[in-house]
Amino acid sequence: MQKKSLQSLWSSRFIFILAATGSAVGLGNIWKFPYITGVNGGGAFVLVYLLCVLAIGIPILMAEILLGRRGRKDPINCLKYLAAESGKSPLWKLLGWMGVIAGFLILSYYSVIAGWAMAYVPYMASGMFSGQGSDFINQQFDSLVSSPTTLVAWHTIFMFMTMFVISKGVRRGLENAIKYLMPTLFILLLVLLFYSYNYGAFSQGLSFLFSPDFSKISSDGILSAMGHAFFTLSLGMGAIMVYGSYLPKDASITSSAIWIALFDTIVALVAGMVIFPIVFANGLEAAAGPGLIFKTIPVAFSQMSGGTFFGSLFFIVLVFAAWTSSISLIEPAVVWLMDKFSVTRFKASIILGFLVWSVGLLSAFSFNILSEVTFSQSIVTSAGEFVILKDASIFDVLDYLTSNIMLPLGGLLIALFVAWKMKKEYVHQEIAAHPIIFPAWQFLLKFVAPTAVLIVFMNALGILAFIMK
Repeated sequence: MQKKSLQSLWSSRFIFILAATGSAVGLGNIWKFPYITGVNGGGAFVLVYLLCVLAIGIPILMAEILLGRRGRKDPINCLKYLAAESGKSPLWKLLGWMGVIAGFLILSYYSVIAGWAMAYVPYMASGMFSGQGSDFINQQFDSLVSSPTTLVAWHTIFMFMTMFVISKGVRRGLENAIKYLMPTLFILLLVLLFYSYNYGAFSQGLSFLFSPDFSKISSDGILSAMGHAFFTLSLGMGAIMVYGSYLPKDASITSSAIWIALFDTIVALVAGMVIFPIVFANGLEAAAGPGLIFKTIPVAFSQMSGGTFFGSLFFIVLVFAAWTSSISLIEPAVVWLMDKFSVTRFKASIILGFLVWSVGLLSAFSFNILSEVTFSQSIVTSAGEFVILKDASIFDVLDYLTSNIMLPLGGLLIALFVAWKMKKEYVHQEIAAHPIIFPAWQFLLKFVAPTAVLIVFMNALGILAFIMK
């Protein structure tokens, strides 16, 4: 097994849990989870989502941590080493490549969306939205995304913040940032929860989130819950694998994975408990879709007592969540560049930061000067035409490619490699062989998780619709 220096390891298991939770907690928890919950009817969707976290998310999370800690390398060399150790094909390193590239591409457009959240902090703090209606706030959002210089400016600031932390290394950079960012994020969320409890329609929000009405859940909603349970834990992009490579040998992978999933789920649920009571108190629509955070929520805060202060706080939380995730997205590529070309972490951070920033310009411009550049893709069969992409922007294409193809495929292959290709003795050495937990984990990893991820993957490609037709 590979060795790492003390400075390249987390100082404790708790710091690893915080770091991996930071990777998992991002825009997906505070932006995406509330709006897909709203679109899919609330409580029934939440229940399906929680079951999917248990059956899909945690098993693959444990597998990815296992790979990282045993390999002690960047994802590419990690898979190459572990495949050789178990006498398998060196082509498994392509799985590592896919994760590194996915993280790189995700950060390129993730940084642009994080820039929106950063822009909204001064919007809210200045009182610009105070007393304003939806027309004004929608116009402000449209003005933001239609300005290439404004989007590039915020994209640049966010990328600088990300690469500054990365350049400092594991303990001085990643660990120090996580120590402050994650507790601050939790505290700010609790403050917002208290505000929602006092000024929002709290009982109505809780009922929406936790009272299942299965008549409101559809097959698309179930697939959405399965997909989000997988994506919310940052699986398949190499981030958890490289964070796992910094995990001390004596730390329990099983309990670490459970704590990470628990914290991540709590943040998502608390975000829903903050957002929906505020939405309902102002007579707004819970099923507002992706515009829930940037169009609907500002309208609610603009009409509420203390809305300027707490609205600013909300978008600061969103920025912090995006920051902790962005750090993990680029770390696998940085470690690979350091290993491959023996460059310093600082140089690797500068090079990759510039490359990600450059690719991110395409996403920023796709909302304005490149908005006319669109892509469409469909599958035409004797059963009919199944549209996969229709008039999709560059941003939409990158999001679809990574979220719907690269990540589920990566998660599927991680599950298959650990469950079917690694020698059992190596798996036993990394995961404590509890008489109940270990067989249950193996069953889920061998059969349940791969099947579920495969269904999500087929659905994203339109294959599932073709079969059911």
